[in-house]
Amino acid sequence: MAPNRTDIPEIFRTLRWPLVLTRLGMVAERLARSFWPLWSIAIFALALLMLGVQDEVAVEWVWGAAALLGAGAIWAGWYGVRQFRWPSRGAAMLRLDGTLRGNPIQAALDTQAIGGGDASSTAVWRAHQKRMRDRLAEARAVEPDLRVSKNDPLALRYVALLALSVAILFGSLVRVQSVTGMGAGGPDVAQGPAWEGWMQPPAYTRLPSVYLNDITAPEIDVPEGAEITLRMYGEVGALSVRESISGRDLSPEEAQDTAQDFAVLKSGELAVDGPGGRVWQIAMIPDAAPAVKRDGEIEVSYEGEAQIPFTASDDHGVVMGTARFTLDLAAVDRRYGRAIEPEPRETIEVPLPMPVAGDRSEFTEALVGNFSLHPWANLPVKLSLEVQDGRGQSGLSKPQSLTMPGRRFFDPVAAALIEQRQALLWNRENAANIAMIFKTILNEPDDLFRKDVEYMRLRALAKRLETLAKYGAITDEKQDELAQKMWDLALEMEEGDLDDARERMERARERLEEAMKNGASDQEIAELMQELREATRDYMRQLGQQQARENPEGQQMNPQDMIEMSQDDIQRMMDRIQELMEQGRMAEAAEAMRQLQEMLDNMQITQGPGGGGQSPGEQAMEGLADTLREQQELSDEAFRDLNNGQRGQGQRQPGQGPQGQDRQPGQGQAGRDPGQGQGGDDPASELAERQRALRDELNRQRQALPGQGTEAGERAAEALERAEGAMDGAERALRDGDLGRAIDQQSRALEALREGMRDLGEALAQQQQQRTGEQGFADGGDPGEQRDPLGRNTGNTGRVGTDEGLLQGQDVYRRAEELLGELRRRSGELDRPEEERNYLDRLLERF
Repeated sequence: MAPNRTDIPEIFRTLRWPLVLTRLGMVAERLARSFWPLWSIAIFALALLMLGVQDEVAVEWVWGAAALLGAGAIWAGWYGVRQFRWPSRGAAMLRLDGTLRGNPIQAALDTQAIGGGDASSTAVWRAHQKRMRDRLAEARAVEPDLRVSKNDPLALRYVALLALSVAILFGSLVRVQSVTGMGAGGPDVAQGPAWEGWMQPPAYTRLPSVYLNDITAPEIDVPEGAEITLRMYGEVGALSVRESISGRDLSPEEAQDTAQDFAVLKSGELAVDGPGGRVWQIAMIPDAAPAVKRDGEIEVSYEGEAQIPFTASDDHGVVMGTARFTLDLAAVDRRYGRAIEPEPRETIEVPLPMPVAGDRSEFTEALVGNFSLHPWANLPVKLSLEVQDGRGQSGLSKPQSLTMPGRRFFDPVAAALIEQRQALLWNRENAANIAMIFKTILNEPDDLFRKDVEYMRLRALAKRLETLAKYGAITDEKQDELAQKMWDLALEMEEGDLDDARERMERARERLEEAMKNGASDQEIAELMQELREATRDYMRQLGQQQARENPEGQQMNPQDMIEMSQDDIQRMMDRIQELMEQGRMAEAAEAMRQLQEMLDNMQITQGPGGGGQSPGEQAMEGLADTLREQQELSDEAFRDLNNGQRGQGQRQPGQGPQGQDRQPGQGQAGRDPGQGQGGDDPASELAERQRALRDELNRQRQALPGQGTEAGERAAEALERAEGAMDGAERALRDGDLGRAIDQQSRALEALREGMRDLGEALAQQQQQRTGEQGFADGGDPGEQRDPLGRNTGNTGRVGTDEGLLQGQDVYRRAEELLGELRRRSGELDRPEEERNYLDRLLERF
């Protein structure tokens, strides 16, 4: 049945714009799907022209490509015309009607098929028609679907779009016009030749490239060494180059070359002669050579590590540098073992450290190295520094005379051994005289040797040296071997191998007094003073333990026989001694040291209220502190083995622990059974055994942990349990040879140990508060006079810790600053393994 014609105009007025826009969208869809090959070919051709491909290939290739692309375009146009169908109004209406609820357009155009004579049926139909026409107001144009993936399953259109993207980034629309000049009679015949030019500064200047066609100024500042690139198009000979900045002598034929590349070596003129040419006056910016000089005083540590500061500068930045040490033979004292001519030695060359980040145009760094083992240690040398910039220019400092930094020995026999070692390395012909000197030292051993084993080792060394000298059998290998044995013996005698804490303390004091008499540097005296502090603390702790065993009832001894002192009193006296030495008042410092020694000989350590023995809490804290220290030493040794590629324990210097610190026998090897891990060739296996022993010791301490039942005590137990688990993981990693994973596990163990000690201290403080609250002052126990496990005043609050500073004196801050500086220096050395530098970076992030 035909629709009601009187309603149609009103319906289409309502749908006019949605229907028009939907129909235009359908046109766009069919154009995209029909003509995608045509616009893909057009885009691809435009990309090739923008990239200048036509300028890089022969004209025959250009014509061939044009013919191929033209044929493709003709086929694509025919394909598009054949596929394209103009959408009808009805199709647009059906698409629009399909997006609305209930197809209201079709319903509005329909007529009632049955029931036209029934009033009720007619009323229902009219209500339905009204509702459908109301929905026509909701009509919105249908968005076109421009996807052509079904028509282009191989995605060839994206190849054209990718080529256009590359052309937009790296090409130019200006280059498209160059294709019109190809072939005879082209537009270029009327337009004339063209040219392009670029100026590329050296990479180390970090300056951008310059497109010379955009430079209209007559003068240009150009850095020395910049590369000039010129390209000329059109008839050969129409354009020529004239320049006086590269030092070239161009012939007329060479000046007309269409491709020219040269460097800027001096100021002058650059011109492109011909139609559209241009002239520039080039002002070359000279690249100055770098400069370097030694700046500041040389600092030498007690272990012989030297810090040689220097300052370097360059206009564009220093790239690398080298320090060279040569023997200053004219300044050497040519007596005794150096009376004969020295054996030839190569110049010592050490790379200079460079800043890791930041500007290298001017900086100050310090060359850090230990030259104690070199034959020239403590002898006059000449130091020259050399640095290079990015262009390869070198800058040399004036050679400076100085004494080659090296470790100094204060023990008389050790010093004699080092002197004869140097004589042997000076010239092996001194071997017979050295053996004779050793026999002289061995003649009266009682006053010179503390241990028989040192005497026996020197006697064996003297016999072997005498035998080799007699038969002239000292080869280079034998010379180095003998020198190393002399060094090891001297180091052991200097450092000592002491089992008794008192002997270690007295030895440290003797070395300090010897250093004061010999005029040692402030750095050496400060380190020896720190060694005396550590030895004294160890002696006081062991003396307190001995008094607790011998006097379990805590009875006071006769005050006339003993002087009661705390650890803080000892530290204050040492601070005073160091202050006197820094002021140069050595006589007063020596007298104060004598008084300190007398007090140490007759002292009684105050240990908590009443001066009795250590409480269980104090013993637990002390045991955990020892475990923490030994775990730290074990981690340092694992890190050093990782750094040195699993080197054997025999390569370490006797008597030295991590970071060059003194290590007494058994220190850092808690719970280690005699003979366990000895004689093995695998350092990781030995470290695993020591880690196992340390884990067992922590397990024993954890079983007897005080403070059980309190919240802080439970937290301490959990932290120590985590530490034990991390130690177990470190042991397994060490046995597997995975030092990197072992170091990570050891770091977790250290963190857990520190957390456990903090919680244990809090638990002990809570117990102390409870005891103080119960007893009050009835027993004469003033909380303000009580001591914590470190011997410090706990203050009046009864809290854990102290009102005093935990780190006393300036030595601790100086040492912390030195350690951070060393970490930064090592993390900046690019020749170190990546695992080591990552480990150092993690340390720097933490601290």
